[in-house]
Amino acid sequence: MTSDYYPYSKFTRVWIPDPEDVWKAAEIVRDYKEGEPVLHLKLEDETPLEYPVGPKSNPLPFLRNPDILVGENDLTALSYLHEPAVLHNLRVRFLESNHIYTYCGIVLVAINPYEQLQIYGEEVINAYSGQNMGDMDPHIFAVAEEAYKQMARDERNQSIIVSGESGAGKTVSAKYAMRFFATVGGSANDTNVEEKVLASSPIMEAIGNAKTTRNDNSSRFGKYIQIGFSRRYHIIGANMRTYLLEKSRVVFQAEDERNYHIFYQLCASASLPEFKELSLTSAEDFTFTSLGENIFIEGVNDAEDFKKTREAFTLLGIKDSSQSSIFKVIASILHLGNIEICPERDGESCHISRDDVHLKHFCQLMGVEMQQMEHWLCHRKLVTASETYVKNMSSKQATNARNALAKHIYARMFDWIVEHINKALQTSTKQHSFIGVLDIYGFETFEVNSFEQFCINYANEKLQQQFNSHVFKLEQEEYMKEQIPWTLIDFYDNQPCIDLIEARLGILDLLDEECKVPKGTDQNWAQKLYKQNSSSAHFQKPRMSNTSFIIIHFADKVEYQCEGFLEKNRDTVYEEQINILKASQFQLVADLFHEKEDVTSSKSSKINVRAAKSTPKAPNKDHRKTVGHQFRASLHLLMETLNATTPHYVRCIKPNDDKEAFSFDSRRAVQQLRACGVLETIRISAAGYPSRWTYPDFFSRYRVLLKKSDMMLADKKLVCKNLLETLIKEPDMFQFGKTKIFFRAGQVAYLEKLRADKFRSACIKIQKTVRGWLQRVRYRKIRKSAITLQRYGRGYLARRYADFLRQTRAAVICQKQYRMVRDRRAYLRVRQAVVTIQAFTRGMFTRRIYQEFLLHHKAMIIQKSVRSWLQRKKFRRARDAAITIQCAYRRTLAKRQLKQLKIEARSAERLKKLNTGMENKIVQLQRKMDDQSKEYKSQNEQLLLVNTTLGSEVNKLQKQLEQVRSQQSDGGQLTSLQEELERLREELQEAASQRKRLEEEHSTEKMGLQQRVEELERENSLLKSEKEEMNQRILQHSKSFEEDGSSVSQKEASLQKELDQERQRYQNLLKEFSRLEQRYDNLKEEVSLSKFQPGHRRNPSNQSSLESDSNYPSISTSEVGDTEDSIQLVEEMGVEKAAMDISLFMKLQKRVRELEQERKRLQANVDKMEELAKRKGSESRSPTSEQETADLAYNNLKRQELETENKKLKNDLNELRKAISERASQNNSSNELQDSYNLLLSQLKSANEELDARKEEVLILRTQIVSTAQLLEKNDHIQESNDVPELNDSKEPMDKEEALKAYHGLCESKKLLEAQLQTQSRQHKDELEALHTQIELLRDDIEKKQEILNYTSSLSPEAKVEYSVQQEITRLTNDNLDLKELVEKLEKNERKLKKQLRIYMKKVQELEAAQAAAQTTKSRPELSRQVTVQRKEKDFEGMLEYYKEDEALLLKTLISDIRPNTVSATVPCLPAYILFMCIRHADYINDDQKVESLLTSTINAIKKVLKKNNDDFEMTSFWLANTSRLLHCLKQYSGDEVFMTQNTAKQNEHCLKNFDLAEYRQVLSDLSIQIYQQLIKVAEGIIQPMIVSAMLESESIPSLAGVKPMGYRNRSSSMDTDAGGPSSYTLEALIRQLGQFHSIMQDHGLDPEIVGQVVRQLFHCINAVTLNNLLLRKDVCSWSNGMQLRYNTSQMEEWLRANNLFQSKAAATLEPIIQAAQLLQVKKKTTQDAEAICSLCSGLSTQQIVKILNLYTPLNEFEERVTVSFIRNIQNRLQDRNDPPQLLVDTKQTFPVLFPYTPSALSLETLQIPASLSLDFLVRV
Repeated sequence: MTSDYYPYSKFTRVWIPDPEDVWKAAEIVRDYKEGEPVLHLKLEDETPLEYPVGPKSNPLPFLRNPDILVGENDLTALSYLHEPAVLHNLRVRFLESNHIYTYCGIVLVAINPYEQLQIYGEEVINAYSGQNMGDMDPHIFAVAEEAYKQMARDERNQSIIVSGESGAGKTVSAKYAMRFFATVGGSANDTNVEEKVLASSPIMEAIGNAKTTRNDNSSRFGKYIQIGFSRRYHIIGANMRTYLLEKSRVVFQAEDERNYHIFYQLCASASLPEFKELSLTSAEDFTFTSLGENIFIEGVNDAEDFKKTREAFTLLGIKDSSQSSIFKVIASILHLGNIEICPERDGESCHISRDDVHLKHFCQLMGVEMQQMEHWLCHRKLVTASETYVKNMSSKQATNARNALAKHIYARMFDWIVEHINKALQTSTKQHSFIGVLDIYGFETFEVNSFEQFCINYANEKLQQQFNSHVFKLEQEEYMKEQIPWTLIDFYDNQPCIDLIEARLGILDLLDEECKVPKGTDQNWAQKLYKQNSSSAHFQKPRMSNTSFIIIHFADKVEYQCEGFLEKNRDTVYEEQINILKASQFQLVADLFHEKEDVTSSKSSKINVRAAKSTPKAPNKDHRKTVGHQFRASLHLLMETLNATTPHYVRCIKPNDDKEAFSFDSRRAVQQLRACGVLETIRISAAGYPSRWTYPDFFSRYRVLLKKSDMMLADKKLVCKNLLETLIKEPDMFQFGKTKIFFRAGQVAYLEKLRADKFRSACIKIQKTVRGWLQRVRYRKIRKSAITLQRYGRGYLARRYADFLRQTRAAVICQKQYRMVRDRRAYLRVRQAVVTIQAFTRGMFTRRIYQEFLLHHKAMIIQKSVRSWLQRKKFRRARDAAITIQCAYRRTLAKRQLKQLKIEARSAERLKKLNTGMENKIVQLQRKMDDQSKEYKSQNEQLLLVNTTLGSEVNKLQKQLEQVRSQQSDGGQLTSLQEELERLREELQEAASQRKRLEEEHSTEKMGLQQRVEELERENSLLKSEKEEMNQRILQHSKSFEEDGSSVSQKEASLQKELDQERQRYQNLLKEFSRLEQRYDNLKEEVSLSKFQPGHRRNPSNQSSLESDSNYPSISTSEVGDTEDSIQLVEEMGVEKAAMDISLFMKLQKRVRELEQERKRLQANVDKMEELAKRKGSESRSPTSEQETADLAYNNLKRQELETENKKLKNDLNELRKAISERASQNNSSNELQDSYNLLLSQLKSANEELDARKEEVLILRTQIVSTAQLLEKNDHIQESNDVPELNDSKEPMDKEEALKAYHGLCESKKLLEAQLQTQSRQHKDELEALHTQIELLRDDIEKKQEILNYTSSLSPEAKVEYSVQQEITRLTNDNLDLKELVEKLEKNERKLKKQLRIYMKKVQELEAAQAAAQTTKSRPELSRQVTVQRKEKDFEGMLEYYKEDEALLLKTLISDIRPNTVSATVPCLPAYILFMCIRHADYINDDQKVESLLTSTINAIKKVLKKNNDDFEMTSFWLANTSRLLHCLKQYSGDEVFMTQNTAKQNEHCLKNFDLAEYRQVLSDLSIQIYQQLIKVAEGIIQPMIVSAMLESESIPSLAGVKPMGYRNRSSSMDTDAGGPSSYTLEALIRQLGQFHSIMQDHGLDPEIVGQVVRQLFHCINAVTLNNLLLRKDVCSWSNGMQLRYNTSQMEEWLRANNLFQSKAAATLEPIIQAAQLLQVKKKTTQDAEAICSLCSGLSTQQIVKILNLYTPLNEFEERVTVSFIRNIQNRLQDRNDPPQLLVDTKQTFPVLFPYTPSALSLETLQIPASLSLDFLVRV
């Protein structure tokens, strides 16, 4: 160190002790010289202070670290390492930045925030997974990842030791560590071991945690969980050890504390029906749960927690019966505590009332005899050498025995649960390694410390010794690795304290010895301690007590009270009580109290872990081990395990005792820091070289101190050495290692001061120059401004005087006018008052006169009313008398008439009149029955007639066949055939005449159509004029529509968002399906490997090899479009097998969702296409092609006739079926129904036979016409070329040939007739079965209706109405669905028939064209062979033909063996084109099996290739391009008008003719999505390791980034130094990799839209990874890194523009990281800055903004930290935002991919296949 530098100089900041805050900051105000007694200081509140300094009593205060080092992630990075620096750093991080985790060397310090933080989500686990420990902010996940990584790398078991006092958060930290292992190392199979490991936590918390004064969920036991891993580092099992359960809590709790949670959970759920037998009530009613006087915890629902506990029991495989037994044991403990023990008068004995309800419940729940338990609760047995005595117990002794029994029962049950949890977590797989998580109590000291605190502190002494030795070992390894001279560092060794406790004749030995003494007491044991250990430096006797002792632990002095030590160490339970419980009738209770050695001696565990705590043996005093002995043994076993592993330390700190969120009590924190060994770590580090820098980092940080000549040297190591030797004169203050420079404490602060001084002097020079220039500029501006102000001032004065004159004149005018108005207003006011007085006076006199007149008028009205009332009263009296007389007279007349009617009603003529209508109805019904019987007879006669005619025809045909066979030998048949030929010629002529007639009709129809076209043209002109008017109106209203444009755009945006979300969900389902499919394949491979047997093994016979490789159904292509066939296929295949068929399920899903819209849209498209085709056909016809027009008209008429006949037949069939159903409902007689059914069926049968016969006759006639035409041609040719004798000579062979042809024709006709008979018989059976099923359905319907009727009759009127409405709604809904299905089926059938009709029409045209060609070539028969040759030599139509057996070779060549570079020089996507040309040929020859086989095999082959090359970007991109191109080809050539808009005429000719491959298009679309997702996964896997290094760490702008001091974690073992450290990537490397991806995709012909989506997804990954690392790394949150990051993002945007990808929305994904970079660069001081930040950072959430501001770290002293008030201001401004709760960006988010339709301009006929592909077996067609 330089001689002119002294640390205690003016302005130096120091720490001084303070009784409240422990340490207080101060500043030296006067230079201190060595030897002075006083140090002059100034506190932060400007208070002066004289601090006394002495060489021994009061040393110089600790120095403060520079502000740049405050808030560091690692405490070892501080230049000054001491207690106040550590405390201040933790306080700043906890209160100002809300960071609860901090590294201290190898220790993670975790401060309990008493608040739920959003830093433990799965996205945070993914962010820390795979990262080095020093790269990210401190976190429990970083420690867990370090342990997981070292286990995999070093092949060594690991341990995570979590310690701290109660309420510090140990259990939560251990739980999060296990969650990390469960997420990262999830089980490879479906055993879900990780879920079981996590499920053990709620169980152990319920039975082992309780509320204390310090913690609401305090663990009252220690546990060590070993998580086992396989060789692939997947979790395969776990094992748990427990230590020192606090059994005394079962029977005693201090004030405001609770018993174990399970008691309160069970009482809260006592009302459940399954717990009635437990006889539980509220927890307040039981002694063991009400001692703390508060049974509730704020914010905790015990009933809900109990549900979670039961779910965890079930998940771990504990049966319901066992759970019930456990709850019975727990309830019995509560009842045991409520048993009232009554003392006797003598005081030496006691008794229990026989009516004690709780004793009864206890015995019932435990399954023991009540009488025995009652006796032995009040008595005990004494065994001597000769006799056995039963002795009474006093009330106090009995109560203690009862409490001991309760504790013993609970402890045994606790051990039983732990044992069964371990069984559930065991596995049969061999364990390769494990990670242990130790959650153990920290150092404890209370006002009263007993046996439990003694054991806890003893365990912490052992752990501290192991911790100290490990830290010392790591320091030694670091020095040796860097080849630094090693000097022994003195560290605190607490072995003497441990020997005091556990050595021979130590405290535990003396305690066990005193327990063996029959009358041993706590006082005797204390005296032995005083005598034996008085010489120990760690043992003291209190001055004021003889029953306590003091042990000086490593953390503090603790005074222990001896009272209760012996009793707790013995853990005495009377043997008689245990024997009663052993004899319990419940097996679980009996098993609890049998010795573990007897039960489990024969069992062995796969995981070789010994039990941590053995259960107590039989109460034989000679063999029973004490609690202290057991604890010492388990602790030694634990230390052996920890010493055999690599430890990782987590120290939990409790910041305050009030459980307030983010409140820091410095005194409590320091106390715990001292107790947990953090300060010891600091002391060991500070004793050596705590500050360590790598050579490049040191050069980068302190190169400003170099001279220009030194910077020119290439060797940075030599430059650093020269600089340090120049700056620091004392060589002992630093050491040069192999890769690092080591500094003593304080040297980095000195270097920082030199660096700051250098910057300060440079800044002063810059400021001096700039300020001079600014002053000169300011003077010039002031002078110029003064002249301008003078000029404007003089002008202003002149203008002001002129204004004064104008205002004076105006004021005179205003005064004049004002005075005039004022006087006039006064006059008018007086005049108005006079007029008003006169008006009121005249009104008063007038009203008086009116009142007098009104009184006279009222008197007259009263007189008039009275007189009229008297007259009306007189009239009413007279009228009532007249009505009474009339009523009496009319009653007399009515009685007479009634008597006459009764007489007439008894006569017979009346009945005849009534029955006249009934006779007429009976006669009508009789006639109707007669008519029906006649109709039945006629139908029977018709049926007989048809049968007889059919039989006669069959006989006739048989006779003809016999005649043909008999006459086959002779040639006498020629004449009959010639006659038949003549007859056929006549019929042909008749057909020609009929054709002419049709042509004439066609011409007339054509004229009518032309007139119709003219009318339509006129209407079109009118419509055009109306259209122009409407356009004008639209233009007029366009302005009003523009106002609504914003709302429309918002709706469009919302709809687009919903569409993207739906597409995202669909693609996620596809991704999940592909993942499950891959998992299924992996499992299948594992099963095949594990169960492999030599020899051949067949697949099941009902499963083809295609089905085993394919996920698509083996159904014909014609069946793909039919939903009913799909449903039938599901029923045949079964639900489980069909569930694996994604195409089938996608089809059903689409059918259900888009049924109605698709039908309407497709039907409209079909109609439009037909109209367009008709118009084009009519326009393209030339006038000369009259023959073709006539043929077309004839075919159209024929088609219409066929359609009308088909409709008639359908209507007849429907009417017949309707009649059958009506007759079935009307007639109850089954015979009549059968007769009518037979009659109708015969009619249907005859109609079908007639139709089939007509069809066959037409076919036979056509074949005969063709054959006769050929015979005529031959005969004419022979007659022309030969003479008559030659013709006669050739007659005989011609007759034989003709007879043979006729015979064959008859045979064929016979076969056709037999086939018709068979089909008709099958149809008859089918119809019969259908009608039978219909009858059964009708019967079921009648029964259901009868049940409904009976049910409704029993309902109330209101219920009847409601029920009938519901039934009607259900019926209408079902009818509606049935009608929809029927309409859909009919429309599908109609479309099929139309398609078939088009095919038949085309075939008929081809046949007629062939006949016409044959007629034209009659005169020239020698040219017929030439026509055939020309058809074979036609042009290439873009189809490739292959044989079925070559399909495997085709797929192997085109898919399996092909490499992208082999076809790189050809047309892009060549395999897709070749495959489609093969599909076209299969469609052309109408081979549906070939199409199906080729498409299915292609899909499977592509999947296999992608699975084989699942990490090859080039191969994945190649097949994504080919799959999408094949999909586009299937769309482009599908024949749908939507996809044909951009096709050429030649491409339209190449459309598919026979098959609709829409469903296979969907399957290919799904496959494309899966390939896209694999492509993204491969690309992200390649670039992800490059992102952080390229975007955040590489220096794209040289000399900009600064380096801060590193802590221990940057040199920790997580760095793989053997491999040269982690590889670093530059931004150029990342951009080069993106360019490589882009060029590969372009070379493969991938659609530009898909390329843009891939780039967008990759840019999202870059943004997410970069932003997540920025949010988790304090070292990159600085101004210079913000500048660097902004430059890097601009380079990425420039790359997008250079590759024309800026419009792909990829740049928008970088917006959050751009805003984060700007946030690091902007000012962060004033309110205006806060407003600017809020408006700037719209792409960042509030959490992310606050996190970045908290992480912002200045790299130089000239920068300022962000104040807490500024951050609070930002939070208040952004509190109205609806941001997502998670902090990090989801790196796994994928945007929904969209494959736009891009047709190819390439013509298939021009495609050339290179010879290098070896596809010679393909034939060009």
